[in-house]
Amino acid sequence: MDLGLQGRQAIVTASSAGLGYACAAQLAAAGASVVINGRDGQRLADAAERMRRETGGDVHAVAGDVSDPAVQEALVATAGNVDILVNNNGGPPFKDFRQVDRDALMEGITANMATPIELVQRVIDGMIERHFGRIVNITSFSVKMPIAGLDLSSGARAGLTGFLAGVARDVAHANVTINFMMPGYFATDRLRSLHAREAEDRGMPEATVAAEGASRIPAGRFGVPEEFGAACAFLCSQHAGYITGQSLLIDGGAYPGIL
Repeated sequence: MDLGLQGRQAIVTASSAGLGYACAAQLAAAGASVVINGRDGQRLADAAERMRRETGGDVHAVAGDVSDPAVQEALVATAGNVDILVNNNGGPPFKDFRQVDRDALMEGITANMATPIELVQRVIDGMIERHFGRIVNITSFSVKMPIAGLDLSSGARAGLTGFLAGVARDVAHANVTINFMMPGYFATDRLRSLHAREAEDRGMPEATVAAEGASRIPAGRFGVPEEFGAACAFLCSQHAGYITGQSLLIDGGAYPGIL
């Protein structure tokens, strides 16, 4: 399927690895010019070179913390007329809610709610003027199925979803869509670090912890980042103009409800 993304300009934040990288790579493979981002300059440069080799696409890199306004400005300046924005950012670490002080609270809200909103504010008027825009926010399945210890992440991402839900309806007339992707357990560095921590706490092999986790998912496995990226690329495509304000849960059937 031709996604109609040839020549489109895209920004994907926190995209030097994991789900962000997978989304950016799929967009590049579909013909979009992609600006990727990450805090580690060398890791980001390596990711950009790898993506160019794998996709043959036009890939640029802007290093830095996306919460920094100067980095946001650099991302937009590098992309030019931004047609696609994929908001991604790492979540706060596991922590009992009693230990979340004000500084940690504000840091989590800034990274996972305020920063994506700021980027939307920077690009959305241009999208409206050009009558094309695709905004995808990567949140978490914990928005729908909260997990103790991820309270700050769940709250900030739920706040982002609520904030942009009304915006999505306000700009839909201009062929600008805003959607959300809620990943479950995917085979990424973050998941491996969680397994390593649990294995240490329980005094058992990491492989055993991972196998137990996969067995609790109806699909019988963890997600593959590339399949997440493919879903993201579709939401950014010319075919997805009638999908907006939606949260797409991608979790292998782990969430047991129907709504």
